[in-house]
Amino acid sequence: MIWHRIADRLAAHFTVVATDLRGYGSSSKPRGTPNHSNYSKRTMAADQVAAMASLGFPQFKLLAHDRGARVGHRMCVDHASAVERAMFLDIAPTLDMYEQTDRQFAAAYFHWFFLIQPFPFPEQLIEANPTAYIDGVMGNRHAGLAPFADEALAAYRQALACPGTAHGMCEDYRAAYSIDLVHDRDDRQQGRKVKCPLRILWGKHGVIESLFDPLTLWRSCAHQVDGHAIDCGHYLAEEAPETLLAEALDFLVD
Repeated sequence: MIWHRIADRLAAHFTVVATDLRGYGSSSKPRGTPNHSNYSKRTMAADQVAAMASLGFPQFKLLAHDRGARVGHRMCVDHASAVERAMFLDIAPTLDMYEQTDRQFAAAYFHWFFLIQPFPFPEQLIEANPTAYIDGVMGNRHAGLAPFADEALAAYRQALACPGTAHGMCEDYRAAYSIDLVHDRDDRQQGRKVKCPLRILWGKHGVIESLFDPLTLWRSCAHQVDGHAIDCGHYLAEEAPETLLAEALDFLVD
């Protein structure tokens, strides 16, 4: 749903495949394992590559935002032959973000630390009022809830209210705090980096701009990186769709 303002125009140039990560939307929502490995970005990356292959696309270009971009990072490292080029929106590398956590980041991204609490505590709180949770998190950013179309916001609320979604979301973040960091540290130690061309875009009014140096961080874990901030907050596809579309066509079209 996040791509609804640009997907039809991207489809004039590409076959667009918009997937839900495991644990989200219409995808399956398995119960997490004790070490969260079935929600690791490695497992989620394998899901995505297998889905694309099943549709007849063993190689593809990738446009991904936030949690999807974290899966995209792992796709680029673990499945380098599959990803021709990638564009990530409003993230810095997960390992660096945890390593650079301070008071400001913990306050701004409180959900990173709430969602990782042991099952079932955060799930129970979210499931008690999923609309309050999603409106609070999504509305507590640069432009509040104003950028979201009514239909999109209704879809996000409905998705979080579906059984298993809160658990899937929590497991995604629990994995990011645990097994994903093991994999990321191993990449760093072994010198494994993103090989394909990579463009990073982030919101000028968001946390990535104010607290991190995203290009420097990405250049430490990728070989070919460019990018810049654009005039919006965290939700680039909904706050600045025209700018994002132009960037995507510039970078992804052969």
